[in-house]
Amino acid sequence: MKTRHTTAAAAASADTTRHDIAEIRQNLSGRLAVLDKAALRRRFLEQDEFIFIEDFLPPELVQQLQDAVRATRGEVNRNLIPGHKKGGSISRHVIDRLAPVIAELYRLPEFTAWLRALSDEPLLPSPADDPHAYALYFYTEAGDHIGWHYDTSYYKGSRYTLLLGVVDDSSCKLEYRLFTKGAAKAAGRAPVDGAIALRPGALVFFNGDKLQHRITPLAAGEERVALTFEYVTSQDMNPWWRLISNMKDSFAYFGFRQVFSRSRRSP
Repeated sequence: MKTRHTTAAAAASADTTRHDIAEIRQNLSGRLAVLDKAALRRRFLEQDEFIFIEDFLPPELVQQLQDAVRATRGEVNRNLIPGHKKGGSISRHVIDRLAPVIAELYRLPEFTAWLRALSDEPLLPSPADDPHAYALYFYTEAGDHIGWHYDTSYYKGSRYTLLLGVVDDSSCKLEYRLFTKGAAKAAGRAPVDGAIALRPGALVFFNGDKLQHRITPLAAGEERVALTFEYVTSQDMNPWWRLISNMKDSFAYFGFRQVFSRSRRSP
């Protein structure tokens, strides 16, 4: 039964959310307006569907994301896969409950339209039951890292990954290799190695099936938190692949509780 108090609290929460959305839209729209879309598109293609923009997010939006990190820190699920991965993660289902500002940024029409133009793909948000649609990665203990991998799509179409730097008091690097698969490899093009630091406000966007990448180990006393968004060109997935994807996310990222006991309030 709803009381006057719970109704007032819900109204206050809705007002806060509307304010957050308006603030996000204002801050990000101004930033997108000054970017050279044609030049970024050329660079994205020249690098086999990969791009890095160092100062992408305005400071006000970086602060909102850092507030979201503080709000969710107590829900981090840590995991270890010997020889490949060590660190902590928070799924979209927890984020929806504790830091909805991230979900609003993920679904912001102006942002999605900009990414569609950059990729020239009909990008869609991942389905509501995908825990990896948006997630936070926490590197907080010495040795936290992830080894070489691709962000393989289990969907029937392609998967594009976006990374945003939120906290980076670390020596970690995102190391990557371009031209390792597909037409570039078939044409005999030599791979190109690179390394970047994902500082607060930085953006990385790439085709998950093309970019081989890893995060180098965290040193003692350091901290790194990154936000990831997943967009797809098809929301369809074979049920068998969905099971495999959920099992991978359970063991390697979010734990069974976050993956299989997700909030019913997920958008």
